[in-house]
Amino acid sequence: MEIVPDTSVVIDGRVSDQIEADAAPDGDVDGMGFAGATVVVPEAVVGELEAQANDGRDTGWEGLEELQRLVDLADEGTIDVEYVGRRPDAIEKRDAGEGEIDALIRDVAQNRGATLVTSDDVQAEVASAKGLDVEYIEPRGRSVDRLQIENFFDEGTMSVHLKVGVQPFAKKGSIGDMHYQPIRDDLATEAELREYADDIEDAARASPEGFLELDEPGMSIVQFRDLRIAIARPPFSDAMEITAVRPIVKTDLDDYEHADELRDRFTEHQRGVLIAGSPGAGKSTFAQAVGEFLVDADYSVKTMEKPRDLQVGPNITQYTALGGSMEKTADSLLMVRPDYTIYDEVRKTDDFEVFADMRLAGVGMVGVVHATRAVDALQRLIGRVELGLIPQIVDTVVYIEAGQVHTVYDVTTEVKVPQGLMEEDLARPVIVVRDFETGQPEYEIYTFNRQVVTVPLNEDDDEQDSGIDRLAKQEVEREIRSIARGHVDVELRGPNNAVVWVEDDDIPQVIGKGGGRITDVENRLGIDIDVRTLDEKPTGPSGGPQTDSGGKQGEIVQPEVTSRHVRVPLDGHAGDTVEVQADGEYLFTATVSRGGEIQVSRGSGIAEELERAIDRGKTITVVPS
Repeated sequence: MEIVPDTSVVIDGRVSDQIEADAAPDGDVDGMGFAGATVVVPEAVVGELEAQANDGRDTGWEGLEELQRLVDLADEGTIDVEYVGRRPDAIEKRDAGEGEIDALIRDVAQNRGATLVTSDDVQAEVASAKGLDVEYIEPRGRSVDRLQIENFFDEGTMSVHLKVGVQPFAKKGSIGDMHYQPIRDDLATEAELREYADDIEDAARASPEGFLELDEPGMSIVQFRDLRIAIARPPFSDAMEITAVRPIVKTDLDDYEHADELRDRFTEHQRGVLIAGSPGAGKSTFAQAVGEFLVDADYSVKTMEKPRDLQVGPNITQYTALGGSMEKTADSLLMVRPDYTIYDEVRKTDDFEVFADMRLAGVGMVGVVHATRAVDALQRLIGRVELGLIPQIVDTVVYIEAGQVHTVYDVTTEVKVPQGLMEEDLARPVIVVRDFETGQPEYEIYTFNRQVVTVPLNEDDDEQDSGIDRLAKQEVEREIRSIARGHVDVELRGPNNAVVWVEDDDIPQVIGKGGGRITDVENRLGIDIDVRTLDEKPTGPSGGPQTDSGGKQGEIVQPEVTSRHVRVPLDGHAGDTVEVQADGEYLFTATVSRGGEIQVSRGSGIAEELERAIDRGKTITVVPS
């Protein structure tokens, strides 16, 4: 008798189990008779297992171990083993999920007149349809009561972090008050983590309460009950690591401030909502509370998640990326027509575009985004969708901090003169961001001199340079520098007046014939501009130590211009918000990256101003904002 095992039954270890059972003196008399058989192993099986093992997948190693057990049984004389056929090529390995390798295995069984042994029901059906003898063995199953890794969790544990050669750590506490702390003195070992990983992946395959969300070389993500578990392996990570996360609290909308007002707002009509906050602030917890409320309010609710980890009831169907694409998921959901869809998380440009498309199609959308301020959630839409459509896409922003609703914004569009400008002919569409509780405007977002700007409205009146003042000064300087060849200084003398000092030779060029050029600039900006020579400026061009308008000492820096960026090094200032100035004149405000630098993309207006200042030998300084 000849049998041809396929990849599924080799990985499961069922062939050697059955051979040993048949060979035992008290073995099952109804056994399959594999003892004494010739096991014909297709090279296609070996190639697929080798590819999986090279990718770091445990299934490949498990299958190779089973092949070694078959060789050991052959050495004992229990069976004969032959390797036949050809190895699959790279394209066939890549298309293994399409059945290419299964077809090679069936060809071996057909050519040898052998019995195909499989635990894959699709393979069994296809082989039977082609007239092959098939022996189907049920895949190995198990009942799962508890994962081994759950022993690290207690009531206050949100996440467990295991890495080879490092003490096990956990995040413990409550939302907004989490502490990352060691939970064991002994270091985690490679063997220990492999055992946990096998336990997790086996449970995900065997139990209806779990599934494998992602299985790529070097990274597997498993959802098991309320645990989301990420398993990273080299070379993707520098050492094997397992991170298991679970929700530690489930809330109702009534647990949050403004609950009554938010209920009315969500049910008045379908809304576009962004739930913003820092990592760990409780955004997803609030999102699932909103989802549960909407279901109770008789709305059809779905989710879009990758990976799926919102803890919602069975009435809310959770969708992931279809064929790796959220755009395809959105197309499918538009056929389902939910009243609301919760999108967790909206991060990349594609995510914002999908969110916008679904909202403009009339679906209520609730998006979860990372942001350190409420207004930053809106600013992440700028440049990704048309500015005038933002209030139609997002009309509500809920900012979560330490597990509580900190700020709620109402977002609308008005045609008006932006605050701080006076001329009526400067009226334009303005996005007004209001505090939901007080109704007071907090920000205005609009196009100013071809740039989209976000202007805070409630700055300290005593502050010498308000947001609109800095913006106006920057734009006047930008316009004049595009005309003048030499040094330019600008000083605002009021909300609609500015004095500009330029080199003597640049006066005719800036004013233009009959004053036409400077009049065009004034009309474009809505500011009266008095042009003077630098000799008329009381102090002349700036010199000596650089300070901001408030008298703060600036730090001189040496920007570096690369092919793609202008880089401003700022070691020791990671996370700080600073103003970048040239000869004491404001250029822009930025937040220093974790790497201790500011990078400005070349070709942008800000980069052009900075490069122009560098070319003219101006001193570049940064001042804490």
